[in-house]
Amino acid sequence: MAFVFPPEPPVAALVADSSDQFAVRRVYCVGRNYAAHAREMGFDPDREPPFFFCKPTDSVVPVAYGQTLELAYPSQTSNYHYEAELVAAIGKSGSDIALEQALEHVWGYAVGLDMTRRDLQMKMREAGRPWEIGKAFDRSAPLGPIHPAAKVGHFDKGGLWLTVNGQSKQKSDVSMLIWSVAETVAYLSKFFRLEPGDLIYTGTPEGVGPVKAGDTMQVGVERLGELTVKVV
Repeated sequence: MAFVFPPEPPVAALVADSSDQFAVRRVYCVGRNYAAHAREMGFDPDREPPFFFCKPTDSVVPVAYGQTLELAYPSQTSNYHYEAELVAAIGKSGSDIALEQALEHVWGYAVGLDMTRRDLQMKMREAGRPWEIGKAFDRSAPLGPIHPAAKVGHFDKGGLWLTVNGQSKQKSDVSMLIWSVAETVAYLSKFFRLEPGDLIYTGTPEGVGPVKAGDTMQVGVERLGELTVKVV
């Protein structure tokens, strides 16, 4: 069998302290999963079922520790926002997963950024249309090395933070998630069969805001280290 065009190689995320790589299959993102962030976006953070949107696999940009990723300011926006997130990496397939077994499907965790063209997202939201042009654009999902859960454990708590040019912008704790990692995995698996290589960006806390060319972001999660990303 021949392809009309040569297929792109798989997107390869880094694995902490290893030469191995993690082939990315799908990227799921949880919307408004911290109460204070829901309020700052104009919503009541009651515990309604979580909702999801997706990013293309090739929106993932691996970032190594000690590296400064240069991220070009995207087109068609004047309000480019950061969102710091804990990312769960799936390593075991399953559908309709029981809550009690959900963490068995999580292979590891990483620090991630859900970069957002906020003005375009808001325009689509107000029109009742999908968010893709605000969320699913090129290089919108920087991702740090994935740490195996066998080494770092699972996350029911742990600090999460983001600074811009050394000034604190987001500072929270994973314990503040409205829907925990286990609950998110179990619920998502009711609608999609999860497979090894899937990534789940679990949501961002309050403090989201814009960056411009020349700004440097540092984003981290306790036990997972810190990434550096510069907008150019």
